[in-house]
Amino acid sequence: MSEQQKCVAIVTGVGNPKGIGAAVCRKLATRGVDIFFTHWESSSDFPDKFKLEIIDMGVQCEFIEVDLSKKGAYKTVFSEVSEKLGPPNILINNAAYSTDSNYMELTEKLLDDHYYVNVRTTSLLCTEFARQFQKSDSKYGRIINLTSGQSLGPMPGELAYAATKGAISAFTVSLSSELAELGITVNAVNPGPTDTTWMTDDIRLHLLPKFKAGRIGKAEDAANIIAFLASEEAGWITGQIINSEGGFLRG
Repeated sequence: MSEQQKCVAIVTGVGNPKGIGAAVCRKLATRGVDIFFTHWESSSDFPDKFKLEIIDMGVQCEFIEVDLSKKGAYKTVFSEVSEKLGPPNILINNAAYSTDSNYMELTEKLLDDHYYVNVRTTSLLCTEFARQFQKSDSKYGRIINLTSGQSLGPMPGELAYAATKGAISAFTVSLSSELAELGITVNAVNPGPTDTTWMTDDIRLHLLPKFKAGRIGKAEDAANIIAFLASEEAGWITGQIINSEGGFLRG
């Protein structure tokens, strides 16, 4: 990020120190970006400790605990960030809802629970970002959504999750066309299987042979590509779904 460009980033779904959201916050902070993060029901001491960690990197940091499945959650996020840090230039939609669901388990409630976070609030955060950005004189805006490579192969047992993440991939491409004239790029990143808090030793043993690079993806790998897409240098990239999976072999 250039010295003259002061930026504020919203990063949703920062719930633990080992997750992609936390890694993105750290990476952006090293580039001088002020951070506003959201979390929901994380451990009681994490948000304050993480805020201090980011501030120690030389930038401002604020956060809010918010249930993104609730109506109006996106308005709460923007009200808080605008009051505490000012208008955002960067939006990273990292928050996601995910539970296993095969064809025998899929219900209306499961679909709704995934939809509320993964589609409704993610989409409304994007459009509210654009509406507020339009009021400014800036021509530097970045939206990066997180997706899961559902178009690259089947995701059995994750029907609701795959359906909603697929919707966000399609939304990303269409929204990018609408927002290009405002100076906002809109992209999505599929980080592939990433070793955060959800992996067990058995899962690691199963996945490792599928990574020909000899290791499983780390949160920092995802943060690197997301931070690049958020940079001024990436201003000519929009409407893309970036599959950053380290050559992961599906199937």
